[in-house]
Amino acid sequence: MEYLQARPVLSQLEKDMKTSILALGFVSVVAGFPCAAVAKTPVLNVLTYDSFNEEWGAGPSVEKAFEASCSCDLKFVSGGSAATMVARVQMEGKSSDIDVVLGLDTNMTAAATASGLFAPHGQTWKNDLPVSFSDPYFVPYDWGWLAFVYNKNKLSDVPKTFEELAASDIKIVIEDPRSSAPGLGLLLWIKTIYGDKAKEIWTGLADNIVTVTPSWAGAYGMFTEGEVDMVLSYTTSPAYHLIAENDDTKAAAVFDEGHYMQIEVAGKLAATDQPELADQFLAFIGSDAFQSVITKNWAYPAVTPSVGLPEGFDRFRPAKSLILSATDAVAVRDGALAEWQAVLAK
Repeated sequence: MEYLQARPVLSQLEKDMKTSILALGFVSVVAGFPCAAVAKTPVLNVLTYDSFNEEWGAGPSVEKAFEASCSCDLKFVSGGSAATMVARVQMEGKSSDIDVVLGLDTNMTAAATASGLFAPHGQTWKNDLPVSFSDPYFVPYDWGWLAFVYNKNKLSDVPKTFEELAASDIKIVIEDPRSSAPGLGLLLWIKTIYGDKAKEIWTGLADNIVTVTPSWAGAYGMFTEGEVDMVLSYTTSPAYHLIAENDDTKAAAVFDEGHYMQIEVAGKLAATDQPELADQFLAFIGSDAFQSVITKNWAYPAVTPSVGLPEGFDRFRPAKSLILSATDAVAVRDGALAEWQAVLAK
């Protein structure tokens, strides 16, 4: 009796065992295959110039802030100088793995647009630039005035015009306009002020120029090492020494003739395989999260951040701003470059 009564219990137990065995078998089979349900983290590749991506630059802070909201992996790819970045994307064309280019300026955007490699950004956020700026392909992220920076303890007779600089025995280092954004800016700065007399100014400056470096970093390194009296940089460069080094010995020479502006921009490539993420990054540029850390680039933010500007940013503000439109810069560039080469090649 007990056996007959026990049969239903054993039958249920057998069923439970069979179910468990089947379940274990299913788990084993699934465990043998890759987990296709786990999506890969999307990657956004942003090409930028070397100094932006340095440990002390704005890149690491921007990366941290954007990744906190994008559920993605933001990778800054160092591309040398601004000019070499343009050359790279033109050479790679549609096969490039770059999604966004950050670090061109308005002296280069016309050529970049003409390449057909960039897509409209579609952003509507407003900037706080001191001049009117609107471009369907590029958004501004920071800006500044070019200036010659010097050490106050070593130079007391500071020129107030290019003519005074050319007449002095002050030794300077500048960047190559063919490879460097500030170098090209200097070319256009002198051309904007002097027009047809620009070649005369370059002739006067030739004796002052110790060397021409491919990039800003190389030129500024010569200045900090004491190899020259002045370096072509920005009015905000002394703020770096003041804030980061507690060094108040650096200053920017303010010229009566005015200072040329450099507006740095970012744009997405038309061939990006992450168009939505690229758009999200361009929108992020206009946010307070981005603009509050971009001052680590030692330039003015394109949108005034809620935290304001760091101490020392406005100590060397010129009274007059100079800038050419993107199309005018292209029209002037080749002639100005020919004048520069004719003088310095001698």
